[in-house]
Amino acid sequence: MELAHSLLLNEEAYNQLGEFQKAEFIFEWLQFLEKLLPADIRENQKKLVEQLTSLLNNSPGPPTRRLVAKNLAVLYSTGDTFSVYQTIDKCNELIRSKDDSPSYLPTKLAAVVCLGYLYKKLGRILGNSFTDTVGNVLKAMKNAESQGRYEIMLSLQNILNGLGAAAIPCHRDIYKAARSCLTDRSMAVRCAAAKCLLELQNEAVFMWSTDLDSVVTLCFKSFEGSNYDVRLAVSKLLGTVLARALTSKQITASTRHNFRRISLEEVMELLGTGFLRGSCGFLRASGDMLKGTSSVSRDVRVGVTQAYVVFVSTLGAQWLERNFSAFLSHILDLVSQSHPKAIQSQMDAIGCRRCVSFILRATVGGLLGEKAQIAAAKEICQAIWKLKKVVDAAISDSNLETRISTTDVTASQHVLVCALQELGSLIQGLGTTAGPLLQDSSTGVLEAVISVILHPSISVRLTAAWCLRCIAVALPSYVSLLLDRCIERLSALKTSPEAITGYSFAVAALLGAVKYCPLGIPHGKGKVIMTVAEDLLCSASQNSRISLQRTQAGWLLISALMTLGPAVVQHHLPRMLLLWKCIFPSSPKDLEIEKTRGDSFTWQVTLEGRAGALCAIKSFVSHCAGLLTDEVVQRLLPPLPSAVDLLTQLSSIYKSYGNSLKTPSTVYRHKLYELLAVLPPKTYEGSFSAVLKELVADLTVPDSQIDASTFLLPPLCHENDLLLLGPLLQETDHRFIEEQLLLGNSIAGGSLEYDPYSVYEKVAKGDSVPKPLPPVLSVISAATRLFGVMFSHVAESHRLQVLEQLLNSIKQTKGSRQQIVHLNVVSAFSISLKHLANCKGNLGPEEVRRSALTLVMGALESNNPLLRCAAAECLARLAQVVSDSAFTAGLAQVSFDKLKSARDVVSRTGHSLALGCLYRYLGGIGSTQHLNACVGILYTLSQDSTSPDVQAWALHSLSLVVDLAGPLYHVHVEPTLSLVLMLLLTVPPAYAEVHQSLGRCLNALITTLGPELQGSSTSVSALRTSCLLGCAVMQDNPDCLVQAQAISCLQQLHMFAPRHVNLSSLVSCLCVNLCSSYLLLRRAVVACLRQLVQREAAEVSEYAVALVKESREDFTPGNERSAHRPLFLADVNIREIGLEGALLGLLDKELDQRLCQDIKEILTHMLTSMAVEKLSFWLKLCKDVLAASADTTQEEEAAKADDASVLTSDHDERFHPFSNPRWSTRVFAAECVCKIISQCENAGSAHFDITLAQERKQRDSRDDFLVLHLADLIRMAFMAATDHSDQLRLSGLQTLQIVVRKFAAVPEPEFPGHVILEQYQANVGAALRPAFAPETPPDVTAKACQVCSAWIASGVVSDLNDLRRVHQLLVSSLIKVQAGKEAQSQQYNESTSTMEILAVLKAWAEVSVTVSLCNYKAETKFRRGMRDVTSSAGGLLDLVQADLGTLSKLWLAALQDFALLTLPSEYASQLPTEGGTFYTAETIENARPHYYNSWALILYATALWLTSTGFIVVDPDEGLTNLSRPVTPTTMCQDSSTRPLVKSPEDVNTDRFHLLLGISVEFLCSPRSDAAMENIIACLHALQALFDVPWPRSKIGGDQLGVELLNVLHRLILTRESPDIQLAALEVVQLILFAAQEHVKEKRRSAEEKETLPEFGEGKDTGGLVPGKSLVFATLELCVCILVRQLPQLNPKLTCSPAVQSGKHLLLSEDGSRLVAAALVILSDVPAICSPEGMPISVLPTILYLIIGVLKETAVKLQDGQLPLTVAASLQALKGLLSSPMARAEKSRTAWTDLLRSALVTVLDCWDQIDGLLQERDEVSLLTAITVFVMSASPEVTTIECLQKRCIEKFKITLDSKDPLVQYKCYQLLHSIFQLPNKTVSYPYIHSLAPSIVRKLQETEKAKPENAAELQVIQEGIKVITALTATAEEEHRAHLVACLLPLLISFLLDENALVSATNSAKNLHEFALQNLMQIGPQYSSVFKKLMASSPTMKARLESAVKGNQESMKVKTAKHAKNPGKSSSIQLKTSFL
Repeated sequence: MELAHSLLLNEEAYNQLGEFQKAEFIFEWLQFLEKLLPADIRENQKKLVEQLTSLLNNSPGPPTRRLVAKNLAVLYSTGDTFSVYQTIDKCNELIRSKDDSPSYLPTKLAAVVCLGYLYKKLGRILGNSFTDTVGNVLKAMKNAESQGRYEIMLSLQNILNGLGAAAIPCHRDIYKAARSCLTDRSMAVRCAAAKCLLELQNEAVFMWSTDLDSVVTLCFKSFEGSNYDVRLAVSKLLGTVLARALTSKQITASTRHNFRRISLEEVMELLGTGFLRGSCGFLRASGDMLKGTSSVSRDVRVGVTQAYVVFVSTLGAQWLERNFSAFLSHILDLVSQSHPKAIQSQMDAIGCRRCVSFILRATVGGLLGEKAQIAAAKEICQAIWKLKKVVDAAISDSNLETRISTTDVTASQHVLVCALQELGSLIQGLGTTAGPLLQDSSTGVLEAVISVILHPSISVRLTAAWCLRCIAVALPSYVSLLLDRCIERLSALKTSPEAITGYSFAVAALLGAVKYCPLGIPHGKGKVIMTVAEDLLCSASQNSRISLQRTQAGWLLISALMTLGPAVVQHHLPRMLLLWKCIFPSSPKDLEIEKTRGDSFTWQVTLEGRAGALCAIKSFVSHCAGLLTDEVVQRLLPPLPSAVDLLTQLSSIYKSYGNSLKTPSTVYRHKLYELLAVLPPKTYEGSFSAVLKELVADLTVPDSQIDASTFLLPPLCHENDLLLLGPLLQETDHRFIEEQLLLGNSIAGGSLEYDPYSVYEKVAKGDSVPKPLPPVLSVISAATRLFGVMFSHVAESHRLQVLEQLLNSIKQTKGSRQQIVHLNVVSAFSISLKHLANCKGNLGPEEVRRSALTLVMGALESNNPLLRCAAAECLARLAQVVSDSAFTAGLAQVSFDKLKSARDVVSRTGHSLALGCLYRYLGGIGSTQHLNACVGILYTLSQDSTSPDVQAWALHSLSLVVDLAGPLYHVHVEPTLSLVLMLLLTVPPAYAEVHQSLGRCLNALITTLGPELQGSSTSVSALRTSCLLGCAVMQDNPDCLVQAQAISCLQQLHMFAPRHVNLSSLVSCLCVNLCSSYLLLRRAVVACLRQLVQREAAEVSEYAVALVKESREDFTPGNERSAHRPLFLADVNIREIGLEGALLGLLDKELDQRLCQDIKEILTHMLTSMAVEKLSFWLKLCKDVLAASADTTQEEEAAKADDASVLTSDHDERFHPFSNPRWSTRVFAAECVCKIISQCENAGSAHFDITLAQERKQRDSRDDFLVLHLADLIRMAFMAATDHSDQLRLSGLQTLQIVVRKFAAVPEPEFPGHVILEQYQANVGAALRPAFAPETPPDVTAKACQVCSAWIASGVVSDLNDLRRVHQLLVSSLIKVQAGKEAQSQQYNESTSTMEILAVLKAWAEVSVTVSLCNYKAETKFRRGMRDVTSSAGGLLDLVQADLGTLSKLWLAALQDFALLTLPSEYASQLPTEGGTFYTAETIENARPHYYNSWALILYATALWLTSTGFIVVDPDEGLTNLSRPVTPTTMCQDSSTRPLVKSPEDVNTDRFHLLLGISVEFLCSPRSDAAMENIIACLHALQALFDVPWPRSKIGGDQLGVELLNVLHRLILTRESPDIQLAALEVVQLILFAAQEHVKEKRRSAEEKETLPEFGEGKDTGGLVPGKSLVFATLELCVCILVRQLPQLNPKLTCSPAVQSGKHLLLSEDGSRLVAAALVILSDVPAICSPEGMPISVLPTILYLIIGVLKETAVKLQDGQLPLTVAASLQALKGLLSSPMARAEKSRTAWTDLLRSALVTVLDCWDQIDGLLQERDEVSLLTAITVFVMSASPEVTTIECLQKRCIEKFKITLDSKDPLVQYKCYQLLHSIFQLPNKTVSYPYIHSLAPSIVRKLQETEKAKPENAAELQVIQEGIKVITALTATAEEEHRAHLVACLLPLLISFLLDENALVSATNSAKNLHEFALQNLMQIGPQYSSVFKKLMASSPTMKARLESAVKGNQESMKVKTAKHAKNPGKSSSIQLKTSFL
């Protein structure tokens, strides 16, 4: 294939190839040429033209001929055009040729295509030659077959496109030709003709002026018998032409016709005529309606419906806003009484209603923004009021005669149904933004809807109920209100049948809405409804006129009540079960008596009631599965046999009482079947045979002659197989109306009135309204489902009988009826196989299999393609259930034989699909020979060009085999790929279904090859090229679904071999199709984009923008401009706002949920990978979306003034990339802002540091940082938080909270001491205030409380007056909380008030915690620095203090509630019956999550409050005065009689302490894996706060509680890695230890008072520690856990393992060091709680080992000479241990001494181990450790000779160190040792080391110090000697002074040297001089003696003193300070 990549065709290579390879080679070359062509080709043009034109004669396939034509056109347009006329003549010649043989056809077609492209590209350059060409082409069309007509139409479209207005002379001829093609029998030709006419109408004025009527009639004719593609294309043409006719005032002026402008009414009338009368008689609507015409064919009506939508979309949203009322009245008029013909049967009426609803949804729902939608809703409301008046007038007419005869009432019903449905959908879409609309009393939406609930027609009543449900879902605050209103009307109008049914529908619908309202309804409503329902049922028999309605209403209410779930239903269960028991006769005898007594009416009521009861139980089982205990099931069962008995009697009852019972008995059957299907089959085993008999009868003797295949079978076929059956079964944007064409002529589809019970059910996916089918059909689908369940449970012997019976019935019926029976039976059997497969059941013996096979095989050869498809699936499931390889092989063999012999399409398609399906359920059926046979047969079938159907089915089956045969298929990959390519290159494009199957094959092949496609071998590369070639062919296919396949193939290729897919061309293809009118293509595009942006988001984004910039002119897709989606989306907007913006715009317009979800994912991926780099861009996008909802009224006014119709509506788009986005899009934008902030957080600190950000921005202006956009962030959060939409308010508040948390600490560089957020306090206050308004929903208020507390706690605002604004909001909510349960609004569920109260308490807790911490200055980290903390913290403290009394009580009450709720379920009976302080007993489950959310902070705040009062109890009445109820925690589970009246303060405190401790321990014992980090930390902080005070410590000091707590903390540390948690836990451990120490001290003190002196502390008896009982053991365990986790080397078991190599030091992280240090502090505290006997034996060795281990492992030199934190801690701990009183206590002294000596040896040994590693180990740390031993331990530890010698040795070595820092440190340590008072310890050191110090100092006379470090060493040495001198005994002192003085004098410099000396030398000079001045007077005698003996010294000293005095005069004494400021090593702590 590489040889094809050349400018000229490589003919040598070409001629060597086989026939098929040639085609591939040519295509590859043409593709390469197309990419190359804009290049310079002057010298090769002639040769290229020859090569390309010669290809025309080679009978090229469709894709090839299109590429040849494109290349020729580009060649001429970029090169010379001299030979173009020859080429055109040649093409015309080819077309004129008389050769009609099929082999010559491709050449003719290629010539036609070629002409089209040449004219399209070159247009008017070609002069007048086009008239001949067009004439020639049209002549050829007269005897062309369908392929020819198709290509000619498309070519003419191209010619017209290229020539524009120049082609006017030919317009009429083309128009005539296209007219005939528009009603062609080939659908592809019709589509092509529609496209041609669409192009023609751009210039041909007559089409939308004089000939408008005939164009419209023609389109109507074209709709007849059309398919989906034709309807799309023709409706596009019709809509566009009519829109053009309406807006064409500019052009008409210039035309010579005296044509009057057509009005909107006339256009609508034209469309209306088609809708109402189809294409038969085209009379103007003024004429009378023709009598006796048959009803309009459905495809015409559906086509016209689509044309309406195109018409409005073309005119645009602004036009629709302006003309909405005219449009609405026309659309509603289509189903009004003025056209009774259209709605004469219920079926027609339902069809028309669907069409009208679709038009309204697609225009009002799809085009208008929220504002305009609200206006539209008002218009619809007006329409409802008008109709309401008509109905009222008709009903109130007193004359009965006229009243009955008025048709107005019934006729208005359909208009009302459509209006109400659209109103409901509109409001549901608007969500809470519709609030103002409902509050507007002038419109009266609710009044309008409620007023029509009493309409005489049941369908209107039901739709009104549904509309109320939509309102309730959109605005949850109305649910309770509407329920109350409807229940009240229901009770008031008990005697009106309309009111009873209407209001009961409304209540049921509203109850169905509750599950979509997270805030719920008050619990008590359930009780009210149950009472009303019981009342209705009991009073039903009192008044026969309304007994039917009352019965139905009662059961409907009970059924709907069940949807509220177990929490509500359990309270009403007994009453419901009683009603259930009473409705059925208790014995068969009673049923007999009933039969003899009743009449037709009583039976109707009885059946209605029983059907209702069955429905209620089904609803109960479906929605309250949790209540189905064995006991309840036992109570449900008794009436079932009776219900089944009645089922068996139905036919006889029906015979006795006539036709009026037909529907009730069908409904009864349906409901019984539905109930049995959801009950466990075990429960009704006894009735199996009776029920099965009825089921068989229902399936085989159906009441209706309706073919139910389209709703029974699709769920049973595999979704991929349904693609074979054409677009009707696929998901499309027009599914809602297209469905009626699917259901055949006898049924229009479902509608609400067929089953009122569906009004409360969940709507099926994708429907806006439930669409239950008519009872006749729904009973069949229920029967098939129940048969499936039962058949899998009956005995195997019984199965055979049932199957035989079914087979017989099929044989006995004839004709169309037989097919219906067959279909029912197969679908029932297929479901039963599904169940058997699921429960791994067995089908039964050989005979059963045989019957099953006969049944399925019959269906496999049915004429109904859907049944064949289902049968193939059924056959495969049969094989799966039997799971016997011989049986399976037999099945395949049968199909093989059939396929070899059969010639008819039906059996060939059915059996070929069966082969593929067998693979689906059984994988590769094992043997390769079976696979070979299968593939061979399918190859042959797929090349059967006589029948595209056979090809499509065979290829589809092949794709299944490829997909499922796995690795076995590898041998066949190459031949299959060649076959697929060959077919792609040769099958005509009109056979789209074949191409779609080919696409699926290619996809399966790519998947099979998988990652191998990355390979570089020639064979792989050839396969890859073929795959890419196949994709390219499919991308060029005119069928959108084939293009979708191409995109998903490329997506697969990109996944496996990303380097080989050309990303830029793929992205351009995706962008072009983003707005396709085909849903499946849009889905494929979005799915592909989703995959691409996960890897290469930036590239995708860049390519999209580059593509739009490059190709402005032909950006629109060539094959189809989108039907009703504005193309600006893909075009203008990608240029301005990038692909991301275009996707956001699409998200706003798109109605398909799955697509929206995918688009959100794409945007999220793009955001995560690019938001930080393109920060401004993303923020602007989000801001545009959020700001677009701001008022645009002025623009609207301006637009109204200018009435130049649509053509002026462009200008808005320029300013606002997003016009009126919906609330859901705005919510997504707000979520994106939050994601952007978190991305920036991960990206670096500059985003949150304004100084740094500004610096870096100045350095590089391209850099961008979040903090620079703070104003925008606040503005966006503010806009969102103050919107009408509640969801958006929540998102806005969330954003605000995140902004406050992240930016609170960012300082304002221009105003030191202030933070950057301070300037926005007004915005924050304004955003929060509306959330506290009384009408705000509780969830918004709860969120706002969080923001308030975050804002106050952040410390941004320091001015108290400013703070008060936000603080006041919290105070107002606190007052609301105090008002108590009584004051709660009855609008939502009680649990919402729990949520709100807890949110308020949590917010106060957060504020209180912050204040306490600031106040104690315990954690002032985030305020460290300039600000004056005290004022704001103090002021805040006052603000909080005022309410603390109240708050503390409320907090304690909340904690008590929480404690009750966390009790295990077995204590449920002990919970208070009326609920807790803040929750009610009924809503306990809903309340739980709210408590889990807020308890931790409340606990912390309460603990802080208790400790701040030091557990001193406040006056119990204090703070109660302003409480309306006592909120002190109730005592748990005690009744009032046993409760003490007044508790002592000690008891109250103990209760509170145990409450807090209990909650903490319960939580920390087993924090749920999802427990938030902050909860655990808050809990630990609370414990810290508690144990900070003596009283609680006294409670745990001597108690087992301490040990338990330690164990809990140990487990926490093991399970949570977070250092914050571990540190907090260690702080608690320290406090527990402190408590124990206090306890031991207290015990010792009291023992001393009593003068008995036992020792206290652990281990006193045994000396050992008991795990589980011992506090010391628990502490050690925990510390070891921390230390070993940070320093695994400490674990002796691990040290041997190779994983831990000793010697290498790991530097700990900062957190790790802090943890180790904290653990060491705890270790050093342990001895204090041990007894002197127990301590040394059991604990000390461990502690010493650990402390020295840490020292050894972490003593590493740091850069700056600092000591590591861990070393400092271990030295500190060591010092603590060594100086412990126990070391000196008599009982333990000897043992301690031994152990401490060993420890010292260990330290000394560390030194010896590190000879090789001295560079790492820090000698200073080890030396310090030795010093600590020498100084802190008792002398007998260190004075033992061998140890002392070794220690001195170490000092000697260190003194000789080359490192001045080490020397300096060594001097310091020696300094402290020399000064020890205990001479036995210090003297040996002085004797050994002082001489060498003096010697070293003497050496420095010669070498003066070079730098500050060396200077320091000398100074420190001098200090050591000076100190020695001071401590020496008198007789030795003179010697020392005599050594010291010459040294000092030697450091002095003379005047000349001073000037030139280095800094260090000068400093040394000054230091020496100072010391001399001091020493001289001190030891004057020695001094004088020395001076006398050495005149040089004296002279030096004198000159230095003189110089010094002079300089003192010059400047003030600056050098009084010590110049040797130690710059390097400073120990934080003195260890000595």
